[in-house]
Amino acid sequence: MKSICFYFQVHQPFRLRTYRFFDIGERHDYFDDYNNRFIMQRVAEKCYLPMNNILLDLIGEYGSAFKVSFSISGPALEQFAAYTPEVLDSFKRLAETGNVEFLAETYAHSLISLKDSADFEKQVKMHADKMEELFGKRPTTFRNTELIYSDEIGRMVADMGYELMLTEGARHVLGWRSPNLMYTNAIKPKLKLLLKNFRLSDDIAFRFSRKDWEGWPLTPEKYLDWLKASVENSETVNLFMDYETFGEHQWAETGIFDFIRQLPKTVFANSDFVFTTPSELAQKL
Repeated sequence: MKSICFYFQVHQPFRLRTYRFFDIGERHDYFDDYNNRFIMQRVAEKCYLPMNNILLDLIGEYGSAFKVSFSISGPALEQFAAYTPEVLDSFKRLAETGNVEFLAETYAHSLISLKDSADFEKQVKMHADKMEELFGKRPTTFRNTELIYSDEIGRMVADMGYELMLTEGARHVLGWRSPNLMYTNAIKPKLKLLLKNFRLSDDIAFRFSRKDWEGWPLTPEKYLDWLKASVENSETVNLFMDYETFGEHQWAETGIFDFIRQLPKTVFANSDFVFTTPSELAQKL
């Protein structure tokens, strides 16, 4: 059986207010609270709440056969708590199903892995602690900010005890190799690597609503054909994308919610694909 591995990234930065010259030494409130609240509530209404409800419905319909994974940054979690606690509650309901894996990352969604190994480890631990506190399970899979990876970063991640890391299936690195296989870190071979299939991921994340795209309109049936062709001689297709793809980047009017709602039904009826979490693939492959 071939696997489909869905991973969604959730991040919202803290927006800074306009800070003028004459504010220096006078005002120390740097963040734009109004804009942060407005954007978080808008994205919650357009993306997080409807999409989480769809995933809950799909898990209710298909049980353990349907699974996804998430990485949620520290700033996003803090803004959920401050502005949209109902979103945090809906993620907790997803966690309670047992069908959703929550990944570790740098708490601040930062680039610290490129600069300071000690602070990198500190931020990753801070994030893993928060995941365990909120969702009841400590992550065993790591994803770095924007899927940044090197063998040296992988070594640091392995030394922190993680067994699997997600990264980009960059064509200029892979060359002739397929992103649809399990790889390992060159320094620490026990650290396994799952690579993003960027073409099939971006078909949903970036091209779904483009009417000038030769693949438009993208239907579940057409997409399943592409999935089958992609993994003909491999093991898993890893679909990694921003969660805001659904409803925010691709508006509801594009049909994106109907697409994701119908995709599992199409997959189960017309293929032997299974939906798998990253940690399950680490055990299986």
